[in-house]
Amino acid sequence: MIIALKDLLVELEKLKEAGKKVVFTNGCFDIIHAGHVAYLADTKGFGDVLVVGLNSDDSVRRLKGRGRPLNSEADRAVVLSALRPVDYVIIFDEDTPFKLIQEIKPDILAKGGDYDIDTIVGANAVQDSGGKVVVIPFIEGKSTTAILDKIRKL
Repeated sequence: MIIALKDLLVELEKLKEAGKKVVFTNGCFDIIHAGHVAYLADTKGFGDVLVVGLNSDDSVRRLKGRGRPLNSEADRAVVLSALRPVDYVIIFDEDTPFKLIQEIKPDILAKGGDYDIDTIVGANAVQDSGGKVVVIPFIEGKSTTAILDKIRKL
């Protein structure tokens, strides 16, 4: 479900009161590929509810440069929300999801293996509130950049 922050916070409060563990991850998810799907399935395995913070189009442009994203935030959100492991998708416009993480207060914060705990934005905030940070192993060769490189060589 694609959701606004105020609505998400209401939903998460109910879920947490019911004893559900909330997992949060984020990314651009510009071209969904097998690596993304495996990553999201692994991430969901750490809790009951998976919230995906999705970088807005402006945020992706600032982070990835000219020509990105290839798919609009609306299209990326629709595709993500259709994936079985994903419960909620929330679009954010900042370069990092730090404010979002502070608002959501997930039980688990997950990022891909191209990060380590020291470089994960929001890790300290989650750990300070009693949550856990996990790094999901990165699948080599499964990335949007690899797909774009392949396309450029055609």
